Amino acid sequence: MAGRGSRLRPHTLTVPKPLIPIAGKPIVQRLVHDIAKVLDEPIEEVAFVIGEDFGEEIELHLLAIAKELGAKGSIYYQDKPLGTGHAIMCAQDSLTGPCVIAYADTLFRADFKLDKEADGVLWVQKVPNPSAFGVVSLDENNNITDMVEKPLEFVTDLAVIGIYCFKDGAILKQELQNVLDAKLSHGGEYHINDGIKNMIKKGYVFKPGQIDEWMDCGNKNVTVETNGRMLGFLQNEGEEKLVSKKAKLENASIIPPCYIAAGAEIRNSTVGPYVSIGSGTIVEDSTVQHSLIQDNSVVKNATLKNAMIGNHARFDGNFTEISIGDYSVLE
Repeated sequence: MAGRGSRLRPHTLTVPKPLIPIAGKPIVQRLVHDIAKVLDEPIEEVAFVIGEDFGEEIELHLLAIAKELGAKGSIYYQDKPLGTGHAIMCAQDSLTGPCVIAYADTLFRADFKLDKEADGVLWVQKVPNPSAFGVVSLDENNNITDMVEKPLEFVTDLAVIGIYCFKDGAILKQELQNVLDAKLSHGGEYHINDGIKNMIKKGYVFKPGQIDEWMDCGNKNVTVETNGRMLGFLQNEGEEKLVSKKAKLENASIIPPCYIAAGAEIRNSTVGPYVSIGSGTIVEDSTVQHSLIQDNSVVKNATLKNAMIGNHARFDGNFTEISIGDYSVLE
């Protein structure tokens, strides 16, 4: 998660993309917890690969996410944007034994069991346009035989979503070191896929783990969409309290699913469906739907749809689809 998320600016100018909240919790926190559910076994360590400029507050937040799972938290730094293979090798001291590697801007829903006999599992989903993704090809035994990046001709419709499970991380570490030593780069970047393909050539068995839902957080529009989809899943699952009893609702109509944080104030307004409102935020004389508003912001006299508003922002106006970052003021 070392990148700053340029496609999600201005929201990532002050907060790294994996810490943008989705339904009230940072993307990376939801990702780590959802991976833990699929693994269904104790997690010893969570290692985060971040940028050197993220700061102590964010690092403490990440370590707390690991602690929630009863795991040790580790912080590693990627000082140059040299690709996924390089990022993983920044955390090579943690690459031992069974491990999962995930890109921290992806959320998912899954109900599959990991194949404990396989050397690795690549999490995939069927997509309507495979040419836009990296895909895997399978043999008659459901083993992965190859990985093809953005194929011009149809190979399969199973896209790799960016979550990988390995029986022994030390083997991947050695193959990625071989990739680095050989300077096998693509546009100046080293990719995890080259390490995995080397393992497949040497006879290691990889299986697909097919997920049910794949949600991206790459830009503002898809992040707002992902927030809405996650709210729908959480409402159906019933595991999280979405509207806090400590939120102040005065002449407010809440159309579920919505996340309303403790300390939020909704006055003379209709909120929902598919809206997240953070702690300390005030919404007054407004109608808000399909939107994501973070902490300590003020929204007045607004009709919003497909809007994303950062922290400590103020908005008072007639625009409908807006994207404003932290500490912005539009009055």
